[in-house]
Amino acid sequence: MPKIVCISDTHNLHSKIKIPECDILIHAGDATGRGTLKEVSSFLYWLSQQPAKHKVLISGNHDWIYESDSFIAKNLVSQYQDIVYLENSSAEIMGLKFYGSPITPRFFDWAFNADEEDLYDTWSKIPDGIDFLITHGPPHGVLDITDEGDAVGCPILANEIMYRIKPKYHVFGHIHEGYGQQKIEGITYVNASSCNRRYQPVNQPIVLELP
Repeated sequence: MPKIVCISDTHNLHSKIKIPECDILIHAGDATGRGTLKEVSSFLYWLSQQPAKHKVLISGNHDWIYESDSFIAKNLVSQYQDIVYLENSSAEIMGLKFYGSPITPRFFDWAFNADEEDLYDTWSKIPDGIDFLITHGPPHGVLDITDEGDAVGCPILANEIMYRIKPKYHVFGHIHEGYGQQKIEGITYVNASSCNRRYQPVNQPIVLELP
């Protein structure tokens, strides 16, 4: 029975977050504030020290270096054998199939932002039959409500998940206010944002006990 812990949007405050012992630790992006080399290096070292047998990481819109200098960023990650970095790619860990993507709908030209045409293309490449889909942003209408009451998740992603991909779990962050879990038609959605809207790391890691 694998124990999986989910976090996201730690924004350089990772040292203030207590990670319980687990089999797999998922981070759904925005580990940093500006995605500098120093920030990424600090975070990766911290991640490597956490009590998880495996760590799965994707980028977020704040994690600039993974987009602007992917060679350096991915070389940093490769120094840690227990960290799997996914960027529109998949991996199998402990018999579970994972797919991760940092892409989010365009918002003030942050990292990994995409327009509608590119979103269709990106989401269409997510394979069927995966256990865990990890994206930085939420699907539309699921744990994506801002304090202003707006649902800001991606509708294209929502359609792909509901009608084609149908993962067992969808883990994301990005919208800090949407922290929590929700199960819809057999899919468990997890907004694992560690920080609230004021960038305070007050949300506990979300623990999933798989059957």
